[in-house]
Amino acid sequence: MKSWFAVGLVLSLTAALVLAADDQPKPNALTEKEVADGWLLLFDGETTFGWQTTTSEKDKSLRAEDGALVLSGKGASATFVTPCQSFELEFEYRSDGANRPRFLVWHTTPAADHTPTNDMALPAHEKLRKEWGYVSFDVENGKFHYKVAPPREKPSTSGRLDAPKNRLATIQFQTDSTQEGKLYLRNVKLKPLDTKPLFNGKDLAGWKKYTSDDKRAKTEFSVSKQGWLQLKNGPGDLQTESQYADFLLQIECRSNGKHLNSGVFFRCIPIQYQQGYEAQIHNGWTDKPEKEYTIKKYDPKTNELKGEEKVKSAAMDYGTGAVYNRVPARRQVAKDNEWFTMTVAAQGRHIATWVNGVQVVDWTDNRPVKDNARNGCKLEKGAISLQGHDPTTDLSFRNIRIADLSTEKK
Repeated sequence: MKSWFAVGLVLSLTAALVLAADDQPKPNALTEKEVADGWLLLFDGETTFGWQTTTSEKDKSLRAEDGALVLSGKGASATFVTPCQSFELEFEYRSDGANRPRFLVWHTTPAADHTPTNDMALPAHEKLRKEWGYVSFDVENGKFHYKVAPPREKPSTSGRLDAPKNRLATIQFQTDSTQEGKLYLRNVKLKPLDTKPLFNGKDLAGWKKYTSDDKRAKTEFSVSKQGWLQLKNGPGDLQTESQYADFLLQIECRSNGKHLNSGVFFRCIPIQYQQGYEAQIHNGWTDKPEKEYTIKKYDPKTNELKGEEKVKSAAMDYGTGAVYNRVPARRQVAKDNEWFTMTVAAQGRHIATWVNGVQVVDWTDNRPVKDNARNGCKLEKGAISLQGHDPTTDLSFRNIRIADLSTEKK
């Protein structure tokens, strides 16, 4: 079985024909079908959000320019911060011709082990100065398959490599280590594999309503004839019977009113009322950044509070996709009365979220470790829960699915 982000990796890489500009969809955007299928953009076309480089001159070696993620220099690297397990990945690339860029998949962090699981040189020649090459691959059966070819040519290189199981993978690109060069990337997108349903569309099997306090148990949870999980009235809390520590959750939601407030809680203390992290649902935004949020900064080594940062935002109440009370969503993607997909990836201290495939949060919880996420960094497993916020609550959920990212399967 495949398991999202590296139960073993079978990478089948094919470089396809370069499409004419008129035939291509808008770069760095997902279609409605891709959003519904769970695809995530790893590059938003405008910023380096979600990426990092170890090069000392970071602004020069990695930047967004003219709709491309540009990596410059000798031996420069661009690493996607959120690790992966089992996935499909697609991207388009160009190089400066002389440069031999590389695509790597690590199954340990580069700092811990400088030997990647897969290290593949991307085709680089004169055609790729002006034309975009296309690469795609996927994972299956615990083996890593690949094929590589220049644009408009049949695959010329193929191979097979065993991949370690139950290991998180890190995606990285590099420029040539022997000479100055540039690598241009766009349409970098990933689809998680092997997510399993948390909601069967028929009843509330696998879920448990919070009932310990009548004042906090007013939300009506039901299943509509369309197979949607309906939340009305509030407050209230509906928790999964299963618990998760590291996971990737994808959920479709519709807010059936103006600026309604709700959230998806995770790593919750079971049976207790909403004691966990919250991925916010609130589609209210202003035209200008009028709200000021205070972001607390903690030392990543000592976990001591080092200071606070004031952040201006157009989000009225952190915004859909935010980690509530910790960091606001960086942009508005979802709208009221329309279905949207929210993705939450929690791996150790690192939490990332996407809304309709656009990443809106990349946050590391450097607070001291606690048994309750409201008080500090919680790393232990907990329930997933849906929030009925108040008497105005009126939300619909569907296609709720999850992949367990724990490296040690229970």
